[in-house]
Amino acid sequence: MVEQILVPIDDSPQATAALEYALAEFPEASITAIHVIELPEGYWAAFTSSAEEFPGYERANRHATDLLEETVEQASDADRDVETVVETGKPAHEIVEYAVENDVEQIVIGSHGRKRAGRLLFGSVSESVVRTAPMTVVVVHDT
Repeated sequence: MVEQILVPIDDSPQATAALEYALAEFPEASITAIHVIELPEGYWAAFTSSAEEFPGYERANRHATDLLEETVEQASDADRDVETVVETGKPAHEIVEYAVENDVEQIVIGSHGRKRAGRLLFGSVSESVVRTAPMTVVVVHDT
């Protein structure tokens, strides 16, 4: 039986579908929703000493808080509690790192289901999580 699940949240229907799946399929598990604020690299990184100093960080943090509040409401509608956490950095790396550090047994992540060309152009957080996570990863597609 899976006891601890991590669900990455962004503002996509795929993330919503992943949360719905986790809530429905693992009624006894403790679920944590994570949102990762991706910070710009390069020029801006040279002039800041912390995440809070990045231009737009405050707005991104408010957006993360709003997304996670919606997630808590969605879980509440299903008579469930969900813990929330906001991290900063590269999404795939932060998701896996959080999962390892917090003894998460399974990650349930949404995927946009991009074809090969789309993945090459945009990358894929879910694909990277699947390749690097040492625990089971369930990928949910919203169709």
